[in-house]
Amino acid sequence: MDDQNRNLILAMGLSLVVILVWTLLFPPPEPIEDPNAQPQAVETGTGGTAVDTDIALTPPVEQAGAADPAAAVEGTPIEEGLTEEVRIPIETPSVEGSISLLGGRIDDLSLRNYFTEVDGDEIVRLLAPVGSEDPYYALYGWRPSSGSGLTYEDVPTSNTPWDLESGETLTPDSPITLSWDNGAGLIFRRTIEIDENYMFQVTQSVENTTGEDVTLAPYGIVARHGLPSDLQNFFILHEGIVRKVDGQLDEISYDDMPDLDTIAREGAPAELVEVEGNGWIGFTDKYWMTTLIPEDGQPFTTVIKYVPSADIYQAEARLPFMTIAAGETAGVTTQLFAGAKEAETLREYENAEPGFFASLFGAEYDPNRPQVSRFIDSIDWGWFYFLTKPIFWLLHWLNGIIGNMGISIIALTLIIKAILFPLAYRSYVSMAKMKELQPEMEKLKEAAGDDREKLQRGMMELYRKNKVNPAGGCLPILLQIPIFFSLYKVIFVTIELRHAPFFGWLNDLSAPDSSSIINLFGLLPNPAPDPESIMALIFIGVLPILLGITMWLQQKLNPAPTDPTQAMIFAWLPWVFMFMLGGFASGLLVYWISNNTLTFTQQYLIMRSQGYKPDVFGNIRKGFAKKPKDEG
Repeated sequence: MDDQNRNLILAMGLSLVVILVWTLLFPPPEPIEDPNAQPQAVETGTGGTAVDTDIALTPPVEQAGAADPAAAVEGTPIEEGLTEEVRIPIETPSVEGSISLLGGRIDDLSLRNYFTEVDGDEIVRLLAPVGSEDPYYALYGWRPSSGSGLTYEDVPTSNTPWDLESGETLTPDSPITLSWDNGAGLIFRRTIEIDENYMFQVTQSVENTTGEDVTLAPYGIVARHGLPSDLQNFFILHEGIVRKVDGQLDEISYDDMPDLDTIAREGAPAELVEVEGNGWIGFTDKYWMTTLIPEDGQPFTTVIKYVPSADIYQAEARLPFMTIAAGETAGVTTQLFAGAKEAETLREYENAEPGFFASLFGAEYDPNRPQVSRFIDSIDWGWFYFLTKPIFWLLHWLNGIIGNMGISIIALTLIIKAILFPLAYRSYVSMAKMKELQPEMEKLKEAAGDDREKLQRGMMELYRKNKVNPAGGCLPILLQIPIFFSLYKVIFVTIELRHAPFFGWLNDLSAPDSSSIINLFGLLPNPAPDPESIMALIFIGVLPILLGITMWLQQKLNPAPTDPTQAMIFAWLPWVFMFMLGGFASGLLVYWISNNTLTFTQQYLIMRSQGYKPDVFGNIRKGFAKKPKDEG
């Protein structure tokens, strides 16, 4: 077997191992059952009355007599939950929803520019109120200091009935202000603003008319009841808590939150994880995120908590205590991001100083605008982030110029092949030299006989004398593996690929090819199999078939191995891969088909430049030729 075939077998073998390991380690996500069962209600320590599922009924610090969160009520339709309280509408180009005056909760938010289905008209809902199927919301409040004489009845909680002091609808041009008088000399106000994208600005203030100094600390909470119904539960994707504190990015999954006592800091309560510093904290989904962001330079404490009695997950940002003198008013401003993890939008909020990536996105640096440090890292770039980020930026930039993500993937493939061309050229030249050395290697084998050590010494001397690296042909193959994984990550986690069309039936490059052999690729009226069914793996679409054909053609640059077993393996590999990769995202198949086509062209030209003319059609004819029967 010549070295070109050996390297090709090595490439196929490595790829097969990678795919098998990938399939075993990262199986398709299983459906998640609704976790919002109805636990027993818990009575408060102060009023003795049962409380509902609102997480903010729990003070953000543990103390004697504090209310404990109670059971989740049975889920009801969103519309019913929204009619139970007085609400202030939210209207912007990017979001719509409402704010509840009961607790001042931001608990109804939908994303206008994103739909649940490719061709559907139902927009994505991000936040939902208590009483709906998946309660998920943000709220704010104050906690009194111990020994101040104040209790949680003197400060606003999640059940506080706020009054609308100013504004009618929250828009980018019209903020709203809520107020609540505790009847004991403290007047609390909350001014909420929003920009044209997904950033809220919440200013909490206290007017002290008690005649005495009071000490309070503001806080913000993001809470969700039960696991999200659209949880991917996929190994390569992080879903759950994401926080950045003083440059350190932490990711804590939902599975880990019930066991926080094993990772809590020494001396901290079992259900708390506290870190002081500057940054942000919140929940991240595959494409969406809800994050609490204190002002840049404002120290705060992050708290991650799971309440098992109510199956509630929460992230808190607690700011330091402040003393409000008698007759004075004091407050604090924080931000809340609730929306889509669009890289360009996150980059704008990051407000980084001018640099290469900022210029790619056209991000403008404004020294007077708040800076959300490393906000772009809320996107799960993965282990190969040093490749994933540049690949994404380049793909995003190309799409901005071309306007079609599928063509942009093809252009990206061309650029990657051009970058790797010097390595590929040296690799094929090395393989050509190895081919020239075949007669001398055969002589060495005959001379060495069964003495393997003598054969190895002779071969190494032969390689050294002719300046040939026997492993030179493997490097381009090995480099393709992390590039492939990085591109897979980009296609899987970035919202820019979600529902991105190519042409025709390929209307979502983040999903598998929707065409199928079973209906002759749409010519017959019967529907294609469900993409998650076994049938979809058998009755594959156009792209997997093109993938198999391009792999098969790439093989035909060289004659089939003389060994029957090797020849059989070579004959089956393209078609095995065709079915194995049929369920991958169509954007990834577009990349692989383009890569195979370019590799075929590249190999053909390089082989011609080395004086060898590949007989592609001859090799194809030999592959279909009838094999002679063994005699005897």
